[in-house]
Amino acid sequence: MDIKSEFPILNQLDFFNHAGVAPISHRAAIALQDYSLEASSYAYTKESWYPRISQVRQSISKLIHARGEQEIAFVPNTSTGISLVANGLTWHEGDNVVITNVEYPANRYPWENLKRSGVELIEVEQLPDGTIDAEDVCEAITNRTRVVSLSSVQYASGFRMDLKPIADLVHQAGGYLCVDGIQSVGLIPMDVQKLGVDFLAADGHKWLLGPEGLGFFYINEDLVHRLNPAVLGWHSVVNPMDFGNYNFELHMDAKRFEPGTHNIPGIVAMGASIDLLLDVGIDTVWQNVQKLNNQLCDGLPNAGCRIISPRGKGQTSGSVVFEPISESVNPKRVVVELAKEKIIAVVREGRIRVSPHFYNQPQQIDRLLKQLDKLCK
Repeated sequence: MDIKSEFPILNQLDFFNHAGVAPISHRAAIALQDYSLEASSYAYTKESWYPRISQVRQSISKLIHARGEQEIAFVPNTSTGISLVANGLTWHEGDNVVITNVEYPANRYPWENLKRSGVELIEVEQLPDGTIDAEDVCEAITNRTRVVSLSSVQYASGFRMDLKPIADLVHQAGGYLCVDGIQSVGLIPMDVQKLGVDFLAADGHKWLLGPEGLGFFYINEDLVHRLNPAVLGWHSVVNPMDFGNYNFELHMDAKRFEPGTHNIPGIVAMGASIDLLLDVGIDTVWQNVQKLNNQLCDGLPNAGCRIISPRGKGQTSGSVVFEPISESVNPKRVVVELAKEKIIAVVREGRIRVSPHFYNQPQQIDRLLKQLDKLCK
């Protein structure tokens, strides 16, 4: 694979914000171009892109080790996927949902909205070292816990959760594990079956290297009939093309959660990038990112920076969060100055976050460290 051809951004920027909005791959750009040219010249008459819907479902299924495409639905974003769970389960007053106190709002507001139905929101506190103890989460689970909903990787710290023991305990309590996977899917190997994940939602515009406005929702196929579709439309039913026959029979699989017309340009573009990641191999993707982040972390103390992200075994992710040791150095100013050098990082919760992908190069990390040495000491 010619990395520079596949990722032309390498010729423009040292881009380290894949935990934010990532560049799309060249394959994705070509897929969008092909779609737009065909749509403008032939409208839908060729229908060449419709087979890609099933193919991309299969690729997503392979990426997360689902049982098949029947467990995958396309959604506009992570918020929609999590809301499908929050608004689709049957709730009773006194039920509770367990989250942490540092979730991205997409994995908080859908659950807060349930307070009007008498559902309690239980927060597990992040520890001072930036970790979240799986035992603390398990201790919060009771026989009234319907859902534990966690980010697989926390956006502001880069901390990676140990999901398996939590899944085991919430299942024993009769509840479900819902995962915001946006900061891990496409980067870290994910096996929803082995981990015991019941529901997972993720956008395509971060580690999946796709465009904004499209993501996916995974649901364990054994739970399809336990989750009422929060939004219904003509596409939710069996034989949706039989317009005049009002047969209200929902799809038997995840497609019941897709109420209307598909985002075809988004699907073909995201599918192209997912296929690229599968071609490279998700294990290789993860190994490359770990090497880059180890290089970064080895150099940060000498560049006048303190590492905030937990770095223990099983705790690391694609993001490294750090701050200048000197209190006189403003992290926002550092990011602005880095951008002038065509080095892209971001500030989250007052700290600098760097998130390289597998195609980034060691010399780019060296340039970043060189600039940090100038700006942070």
